[in-house]
Amino acid sequence: MKYKVVKKQDISKYCFVCGTDNKESLKTKFYELENGELLSISQPTPTHQSYPDRVHGGVLSSILDEVIGRAIMIEEPDAWGVTVELNIKYKKPVPLNKPIKTIARITRNTRLIFEGTGEILLEDGTIAATGYAKYVKIKIDKLAQETGADESLMMPDTTEGPEEVEIQ
Repeated sequence: MKYKVVKKQDISKYCFVCGTDNKESLKTKFYELENGELLSISQPTPTHQSYPDRVHGGVLSSILDEVIGRAIMIEEPDAWGVTVELNIKYKKPVPLNKPIKTIARITRNTRLIFEGTGEILLEDGTIAATGYAKYVKIKIDKLAQETGADESLMMPDTTEGPEEVEIQ
């Protein structure tokens, strides 16, 4: 099914998942979709390998954690999630050197915590991994203040992105 991209989310300079200035980063991009879900597209390299030609499970869990945690920003743009619980089920190996699509949504949202689910999809739409996570909410500006982060915490993603995406 095709979905319109409503908004592109900010990224970071040094994050392992999306960092623009981190050589080992997955260079992930985040797209808010018209159906209220968040899509990410990551670019794994041999640095992210487990067994030959397969993405490491820890890398996949990092992607799911990041995408589910960022899904709150669709409803609350100034909120960020600090992970309390993360559960992953691995179903299929994920090949290296191919873009990884991950889709996530919020399933419960209260004043202090939120929960969500997500899936990593293979090129043919097969689900390779699923995740459930719970987070404590923190305001992005409070996080920046507590960590002493400067503009590296969040900055606009100025790269070209799709206007529409297909999720099988």
